[in-house]
Amino acid sequence: MRTEAGLRGYLLEECLAWLLRASGYDLLTAADDTEVLDVRSSDLIIRGRGAWHQADVLGEFLYTPPFSLPVRLFVEAKFLKARVDLATVRNGHGVVHDVNENLVVTSPRRKTGGPVAKGTGARRIRARYRYSYAVFSTSGFTADALNYALAHQISLVDLSVPAFEPLRAAIYRAAQEIRLVARTLPAGEVPALRRVRTYLREILGIPGHRSDGPDLPQWCSAALDRLAIRLQGGDAPGVIVAFPAAPFVLGLVARSRQAFFDYCRDHPTHRVDLMRERPASAAQTTGKYPVWRLRSHQDTDAYAVTFGLPPQIEDWILEGDEIRRRASWVEANLLSSMTVYWMDDRLGHAHTFQLTYDPREITRY
Repeated sequence: MRTEAGLRGYLLEECLAWLLRASGYDLLTAADDTEVLDVRSSDLIIRGRGAWHQADVLGEFLYTPPFSLPVRLFVEAKFLKARVDLATVRNGHGVVHDVNENLVVTSPRRKTGGPVAKGTGARRIRARYRYSYAVFSTSGFTADALNYALAHQISLVDLSVPAFEPLRAAIYRAAQEIRLVARTLPAGEVPALRRVRTYLREILGIPGHRSDGPDLPQWCSAALDRLAIRLQGGDAPGVIVAFPAAPFVLGLVARSRQAFFDYCRDHPTHRVDLMRERPASAAQTTGKYPVWRLRSHQDTDAYAVTFGLPPQIEDWILEGDEIRRRASWVEANLLSSMTVYWMDDRLGHAHTFQLTYDPREITRY
Protein backbone atom coordinates (compact mmCIF):
# COMPACT_ATOMS: atom_id res chain seq x y z
CA MET A 1 0.00 0.00 0.00
CA ARG A 2 1.37 3.39 -0.97
CA THR A 3 1.31 6.61 1.03
CA GLU A 4 -2.01 8.27 1.73
CA ALA A 5 -1.30 10.93 -0.91
CA GLY A 6 -0.45 8.23 -3.45
CA LEU A 7 -3.57 6.25 -2.55
CA ARG A 8 -5.73 9.36 -3.03
CA GLY A 9 -4.30 9.75 -6.52
CA TYR A 10 -5.01 6.15 -7.47
CA LEU A 11 -8.57 6.28 -6.12
CA LEU A 12 -9.11 9.52 -8.03
CA GLU A 13 -7.96 7.83 -11.25
CA GLU A 14 -10.51 5.05 -10.83
CA CYS A 15 -13.30 7.50 -10.02
CA LEU A 16 -12.46 9.59 -13.08
CA ALA A 17 -12.42 6.50 -15.30
CA TRP A 18 -15.94 5.71 -14.10
CA LEU A 19 -17.15 9.30 -14.51
CA LEU A 20 -15.67 9.53 -18.01
CA ARG A 21 -17.69 6.54 -19.21
CA ALA A 22 -20.56 8.87 -20.07
CA SER A 23 -18.23 10.48 -22.62
CA GLY A 24 -17.70 7.11 -24.30
CA TYR A 25 -14.48 6.23 -22.44
CA ASP A 26 -14.02 2.49 -21.78
CA LEU A 27 -11.25 1.06 -19.63
CA LEU A 28 -8.96 -1.41 -21.36
CA THR A 29 -7.45 -4.65 -20.11
CA ALA A 30 -4.62 -6.72 -21.57
CA ALA A 31 -7.20 -9.04 -23.13
CA ASP A 32 -8.59 -6.15 -25.21
CA ASP A 33 -5.44 -5.89 -27.34
CA THR A 34 -2.89 -8.68 -26.92
CA GLU A 35 -0.60 -7.15 -29.57
CA VAL A 36 0.40 -4.11 -27.51
CA LEU A 37 -1.06 -4.65 -24.03
CA ASP A 38 0.19 -7.03 -21.37
CA VAL A 39 0.28 -7.51 -17.62
CA ARG A 40 3.46 -7.34 -15.57
CA SER A 41 3.44 -7.61 -11.78
CA SER A 42 -0.35 -7.18 -11.90
CA ASP A 43 0.06 -3.85 -13.74
CA LEU A 44 -1.21 -3.09 -17.23
CA ILE A 45 1.67 -2.26 -19.56
CA ILE A 46 1.69 -1.00 -23.13
CA ARG A 47 4.32 -1.54 -25.80
CA GLY A 48 6.08 1.51 -27.18
CA ARG A 49 8.71 1.76 -29.85
CA GLY A 50 11.55 1.78 -27.35
CA ALA A 51 10.09 0.38 -24.12
CA TRP A 52 7.07 -0.98 -22.29
CA HIS A 53 5.18 1.57 -20.20
CA GLN A 54 2.94 1.12 -17.19
CA ALA A 55 -0.60 2.44 -17.61
CA ASP A 56 -2.53 2.87 -14.38
CA VAL A 57 -5.65 3.91 -16.30
CA LEU A 58 -5.86 3.46 -20.06
CA GLY A 59 -9.13 3.76 -21.94
CA GLU A 60 -10.43 3.96 -25.46
CA PHE A 61 -13.12 6.33 -26.71
CA LEU A 62 -15.89 4.52 -28.52
CA TYR A 63 -16.04 7.11 -31.29
CA THR A 64 -13.37 7.95 -33.85
CA PRO A 65 -12.86 11.58 -34.93
CA PRO A 66 -13.18 12.16 -38.70
CA PHE A 67 -9.97 11.55 -40.69
CA SER A 68 -8.21 10.29 -37.57
CA LEU A 69 -7.29 7.14 -35.72
CA PRO A 70 -9.23 5.70 -32.77
CA VAL A 71 -8.27 7.59 -29.61
CA ARG A 72 -6.82 5.97 -26.51
CA LEU A 73 -6.27 8.10 -23.43
CA PHE A 74 -3.88 7.69 -20.52
CA VAL A 75 -5.38 9.18 -17.35
CA GLU A 76 -3.06 10.29 -14.57
CA ALA A 77 -4.52 11.89 -11.46
CA LYS A 78 -2.67 13.88 -8.80
CA PHE A 79 -4.29 14.55 -5.42
CA LEU A 80 -1.61 16.72 -3.86
CA LYS A 81 -1.19 19.96 -1.95
CA ALA A 82 1.48 21.30 -4.31
CA ARG A 83 0.83 22.12 -7.94
CA VAL A 84 1.80 19.48 -10.49
CA ASP A 85 5.18 20.34 -11.96
CA LEU A 86 6.99 19.96 -15.27
CA ALA A 87 8.40 16.50 -14.51
CA THR A 88 4.94 14.87 -14.48
CA VAL A 89 3.91 16.46 -17.77
CA ARG A 90 7.26 15.70 -19.41
CA ASN A 91 6.87 12.03 -18.45
CA GLY A 92 3.42 11.93 -20.03
CA HIS A 93 4.79 13.38 -23.26
CA GLY A 94 7.58 10.79 -23.33
CA VAL A 95 5.11 7.94 -22.91
CA VAL A 96 2.66 8.98 -25.64
CA HIS A 97 5.47 9.87 -28.05
CA ASP A 98 6.98 6.40 -27.66
CA VAL A 99 3.71 4.46 -27.99
CA ASN A 100 2.54 6.55 -30.95
CA GLU A 101 5.83 5.78 -32.72
CA ASN A 102 5.31 2.06 -32.31
CA LEU A 103 4.13 0.20 -35.43
CA VAL A 104 2.86 -3.29 -34.65
CA VAL A 105 2.65 -5.85 -37.44
CA THR A 106 1.36 -9.40 -37.62
CA SER A 107 4.01 -11.99 -38.43
CA PRO A 108 3.46 -14.26 -41.48
CA ARG A 109 1.40 -17.39 -40.82
CA ARG A 110 3.21 -20.68 -41.31
CA LYS A 111 2.09 -24.20 -42.00
CA THR A 112 2.73 -26.54 -39.13
CA GLY A 113 6.35 -27.63 -39.45
CA GLY A 114 6.62 -26.07 -42.92
CA PRO A 115 7.37 -22.86 -44.77
CA VAL A 116 5.23 -19.75 -44.84
CA ALA A 117 1.83 -20.57 -46.32
CA LYS A 118 1.38 -19.43 -49.90
CA GLY A 119 -0.13 -15.98 -50.15
CA THR A 120 0.44 -15.21 -46.47
CA GLY A 121 4.04 -14.05 -46.52
CA ALA A 122 3.34 -10.35 -46.32
CA ARG A 123 3.40 -8.84 -42.87
CA ARG A 124 0.10 -7.14 -42.10
CA ILE A 125 -0.05 -3.86 -40.18
CA ARG A 126 -2.26 -4.13 -37.15
CA ALA A 127 -4.83 -1.51 -36.13
CA ARG A 128 -3.25 1.73 -35.04
CA TYR A 129 -4.40 4.24 -32.45
CA ARG A 130 -3.75 7.82 -31.48
CA TYR A 131 -2.63 7.85 -27.87
CA SER A 132 -3.18 10.97 -25.78
CA TYR A 133 -2.36 11.86 -22.19
CA ALA A 134 -4.39 13.80 -19.64
CA VAL A 135 -3.29 14.85 -16.17
CA PHE A 136 -6.00 15.74 -13.66
CA SER A 137 -4.91 17.72 -10.62
CA THR A 138 -6.74 18.85 -7.49
CA SER A 139 -4.19 21.62 -6.91
CA GLY A 140 -3.48 23.07 -10.35
CA PHE A 141 -0.22 23.15 -12.32
CA THR A 142 2.96 25.18 -12.40
CA ALA A 143 3.49 27.68 -15.22
CA ASP A 144 6.27 25.51 -16.70
CA ALA A 145 3.99 22.48 -16.72
CA LEU A 146 1.22 24.44 -18.45
CA ASN A 147 3.51 25.87 -21.11
CA TYR A 148 5.07 22.49 -21.86
CA ALA A 149 1.69 20.73 -21.97
CA LEU A 150 0.21 23.22 -24.42
CA ALA A 151 3.27 22.95 -26.65
CA HIS A 152 3.12 19.14 -26.73
CA GLN A 153 -0.65 18.58 -26.62
CA ILE A 154 -0.83 17.09 -23.15
CA SER A 155 -4.21 17.87 -21.61
CA LEU A 156 -4.23 19.34 -18.10
CA VAL A 157 -7.55 19.35 -16.24
CA ASP A 158 -7.95 21.30 -13.02
CA LEU A 159 -10.17 19.72 -10.34
CA SER A 160 -9.97 22.51 -7.79
CA VAL A 161 -13.21 24.19 -8.88
CA PRO A 162 -15.86 24.23 -6.10
CA ALA A 163 -18.12 21.81 -7.96
CA PHE A 164 -15.55 19.03 -7.45
CA GLU A 165 -15.52 19.44 -3.66
CA PRO A 166 -17.87 16.43 -3.00
CA LEU A 167 -15.59 14.19 -5.06
CA ARG A 168 -12.40 15.46 -3.42
CA ALA A 169 -13.89 15.06 0.06
CA ALA A 170 -15.15 11.52 -0.60
CA ILE A 171 -11.77 10.36 -1.91
CA TYR A 172 -9.90 12.06 0.92
CA ARG A 173 -12.04 10.31 3.53
CA ALA A 174 -11.73 6.89 1.88
CA ALA A 175 -7.94 7.11 1.58
CA GLN A 176 -7.63 8.31 5.15
CA GLU A 177 -9.81 5.48 6.49
CA ILE A 178 -7.81 2.84 4.63
CA ARG A 179 -4.40 4.19 5.59
CA LEU A 180 -5.32 4.59 9.27
CA VAL A 181 -5.81 0.83 9.50
CA ALA A 182 -3.17 -0.26 6.98
CA ARG A 183 -0.30 1.47 8.80
CA THR A 184 -1.05 -0.56 11.95
CA LEU A 185 -0.92 -3.97 10.23
CA PRO A 186 1.96 -6.21 9.10
CA ALA A 187 2.76 -5.85 5.42
CA GLY A 188 1.40 -9.33 4.68
CA GLU A 189 -2.08 -8.35 5.90
CA VAL A 190 -2.39 -5.23 3.77
CA PRO A 191 -4.10 -5.85 0.39
CA ALA A 192 -2.15 -5.03 -2.75
CA LEU A 193 -2.98 -1.74 -4.40
CA ARG A 194 -4.02 -3.50 -7.62
CA ARG A 195 -6.65 -5.48 -5.68
CA VAL A 196 -7.98 -2.28 -4.10
CA ARG A 197 -8.35 -0.68 -7.52
CA THR A 198 -9.98 -3.76 -9.04
CA TYR A 199 -12.49 -3.92 -6.20
CA LEU A 200 -13.46 -0.30 -6.73
CA ARG A 201 -14.00 -1.00 -10.45
CA GLU A 202 -16.17 -3.97 -9.53
CA ILE A 203 -18.49 -2.08 -7.21
CA LEU A 204 -18.75 0.80 -9.67
CA GLY A 205 -19.99 -1.70 -12.24
CA ILE A 206 -17.37 -1.06 -14.92
CA PRO A 207 -17.92 -3.81 -17.54
CA GLY A 208 -15.11 -6.30 -18.08
CA HIS A 209 -13.29 -5.54 -14.85
CA ARG A 210 -13.73 -8.42 -12.47
CA SER A 211 -11.20 -10.26 -10.35
CA ASP A 212 -11.09 -13.74 -8.87
CA GLY A 213 -8.45 -12.65 -6.35
CA PRO A 214 -8.85 -12.80 -2.56
CA ASP A 215 -11.59 -10.78 -0.93
CA LEU A 216 -10.62 -7.48 0.60
CA PRO A 217 -10.73 -7.26 4.39
CA GLN A 218 -13.88 -5.62 5.67
CA TRP A 219 -12.10 -2.50 6.94
CA CYS A 220 -10.88 -1.81 3.42
CA SER A 221 -13.93 -2.82 1.38
CA ALA A 222 -16.26 -0.80 3.63
CA ALA A 223 -14.32 2.40 2.94
CA LEU A 224 -14.49 1.76 -0.80
CA ASP A 225 -18.19 0.92 -0.61
CA ARG A 226 -18.85 4.27 1.04
CA LEU A 227 -16.78 6.02 -1.64
CA ALA A 228 -18.83 4.37 -4.41
CA ILE A 229 -22.10 5.38 -2.73
CA ARG A 230 -20.95 9.00 -2.46
CA LEU A 231 -19.73 8.95 -6.05
CA GLN A 232 -23.05 7.67 -7.34
CA GLY A 233 -25.11 9.92 -5.09
CA GLY A 234 -27.10 12.96 -6.06
CA ASP A 235 -24.47 15.46 -4.89
CA ALA A 236 -21.66 13.86 -6.91
CA PRO A 237 -20.34 15.92 -9.83
CA GLY A 238 -20.79 14.80 -13.40
CA VAL A 239 -17.57 14.96 -15.42
CA ILE A 240 -17.91 15.71 -19.13
CA VAL A 241 -15.03 15.76 -21.60
CA ALA A 242 -15.31 18.57 -24.16
CA PHE A 243 -13.12 18.91 -27.24
CA PRO A 244 -12.47 22.45 -28.48
CA ALA A 245 -10.46 23.01 -31.66
CA ALA A 246 -7.32 23.33 -29.58
CA PRO A 247 -4.43 21.16 -28.34
CA PHE A 248 -6.19 20.28 -25.08
CA VAL A 249 -9.44 18.93 -23.71
CA LEU A 250 -11.70 20.63 -21.20
CA GLY A 251 -12.98 18.84 -18.14
CA LEU A 252 -16.48 20.18 -17.57
CA VAL A 253 -18.30 19.49 -14.33
CA ALA A 254 -22.10 19.53 -14.37
CA ARG A 255 -24.33 20.06 -11.37
CA SER A 256 -26.57 17.43 -12.97
CA ARG A 257 -25.00 15.49 -15.80
CA GLN A 258 -28.36 13.98 -16.74
CA ALA A 259 -29.94 17.43 -17.08
CA PHE A 260 -27.09 18.52 -19.35
CA PHE A 261 -27.34 15.49 -21.62
CA ASP A 262 -31.13 15.60 -21.72
CA TYR A 263 -31.00 19.17 -22.97
CA CYS A 264 -28.25 18.38 -25.49
CA ARG A 265 -30.21 15.42 -26.81
CA ASP A 266 -33.11 17.76 -27.59
CA HIS A 267 -30.76 20.50 -28.86
CA PRO A 268 -27.74 18.71 -30.42
CA THR A 269 -26.31 22.04 -31.58
CA HIS A 270 -27.02 25.09 -29.46
CA ARG A 271 -25.47 28.36 -28.44
CA VAL A 272 -24.04 28.77 -24.97
CA ASP A 273 -22.90 31.69 -22.83
CA LEU A 274 -19.52 31.76 -21.11
CA MET A 275 -19.11 33.77 -17.92
CA ARG A 276 -16.06 34.20 -15.75
CA GLU A 277 -16.66 33.77 -12.03
CA ARG A 278 -13.54 35.36 -10.60
CA PRO A 279 -10.80 37.73 -11.80
CA ALA A 280 -7.38 36.65 -13.01
CA SER A 281 -5.67 38.15 -9.96
CA ALA A 282 -7.42 35.67 -7.68
CA ALA A 283 -6.21 32.78 -9.80
CA GLN A 284 -2.66 34.12 -9.76
CA THR A 285 -2.63 34.29 -5.96
CA THR A 286 -4.02 30.78 -5.47
CA GLY A 287 -2.22 29.10 -8.36
CA LYS A 288 -5.49 27.59 -9.56
CA TYR A 289 -7.49 28.09 -12.70
CA PRO A 290 -10.15 30.78 -12.87
CA VAL A 291 -13.64 29.30 -12.82
CA TRP A 292 -15.88 29.67 -15.87
CA ARG A 293 -19.59 28.98 -16.09
CA LEU A 294 -21.25 27.61 -19.21
CA ARG A 295 -25.00 27.65 -19.76
CA SER A 296 -27.54 27.53 -22.57
CA HIS A 297 -28.06 30.91 -24.19
CA GLN A 298 -31.72 30.17 -24.87
CA ASP A 299 -32.61 28.53 -21.55
CA THR A 300 -30.23 29.71 -18.83
CA ASP A 301 -31.80 27.44 -16.19
CA ALA A 302 -31.58 24.22 -18.21
CA TYR A 303 -28.22 23.15 -16.76
CA ALA A 304 -25.16 24.51 -14.96
CA VAL A 305 -21.64 23.58 -16.06
CA THR A 306 -18.28 24.94 -14.84
CA PHE A 307 -14.67 24.42 -15.90
CA GLY A 308 -11.17 25.83 -15.50
CA LEU A 309 -9.37 27.49 -18.39
CA PRO A 310 -5.54 27.38 -18.44
CA PRO A 311 -4.23 30.85 -17.48
CA GLN A 312 -1.86 30.97 -20.44
CA ILE A 313 -4.75 30.49 -22.87
CA GLU A 314 -6.96 32.91 -20.98
CA ASP A 315 -4.32 35.66 -20.78
CA TRP A 316 -3.66 35.34 -24.49
CA ILE A 317 -7.34 35.73 -25.33
CA LEU A 318 -8.19 38.46 -22.84
CA GLU A 319 -5.28 40.83 -23.43
CA GLY A 320 -7.13 44.11 -23.89
CA ASP A 321 -5.11 45.84 -26.61
CA GLU A 322 -5.36 42.92 -29.01
CA ILE A 323 -8.74 41.41 -28.19
CA ARG A 324 -10.42 42.71 -31.34
CA ARG A 325 -7.71 41.40 -33.64
CA ARG A 326 -7.63 38.08 -31.87
CA ALA A 327 -11.36 37.62 -31.61
CA SER A 328 -11.71 36.78 -35.29
CA TRP A 329 -8.96 34.16 -35.05
CA VAL A 330 -10.43 32.71 -31.87
CA GLU A 331 -13.88 32.58 -33.42
CA ALA A 332 -12.60 30.64 -36.41
CA ASN A 333 -10.15 28.36 -34.66
CA LEU A 334 -9.78 28.08 -30.93
CA LEU A 335 -12.84 28.84 -28.87
CA SER A 336 -15.84 29.22 -31.12
CA SER A 337 -17.26 25.78 -30.39
CA MET A 338 -16.62 22.59 -28.52
CA THR A 339 -17.71 19.03 -29.21
CA VAL A 340 -19.18 16.77 -26.54
CA TYR A 341 -19.81 13.05 -26.91
CA TRP A 342 -22.31 11.11 -24.84
CA MET A 343 -22.59 7.35 -24.62
CA ASP A 344 -26.19 6.31 -23.99
CA ASP A 345 -25.86 3.01 -22.12
CA ARG A 346 -29.55 2.26 -22.57
CA LEU A 347 -29.31 2.32 -26.36
CA GLY A 348 -25.61 1.56 -26.78
CA HIS A 349 -25.37 4.61 -29.01
CA ALA A 350 -22.88 7.49 -29.03
CA HIS A 351 -24.33 10.99 -29.48
CA THR A 352 -22.40 14.03 -30.72
CA PHE A 353 -23.25 17.54 -29.55
CA GLN A 354 -21.89 20.92 -30.63
CA LEU A 355 -21.79 23.85 -28.21
CA THR A 356 -21.23 27.12 -30.07
CA TYR A 357 -20.56 30.60 -28.72
CA ASP A 358 -19.38 34.08 -29.56
CA PRO A 359 -15.74 34.49 -28.40
CA ARG A 360 -16.43 38.13 -27.58
CA GLU A 361 -18.47 36.82 -24.64
CA ILE A 362 -15.22 35.66 -23.05
CA THR A 363 -14.39 39.25 -22.16
CA ARG A 364 -17.32 39.50 -19.75
CA TYR A 365 -16.43 39.34 -16.04
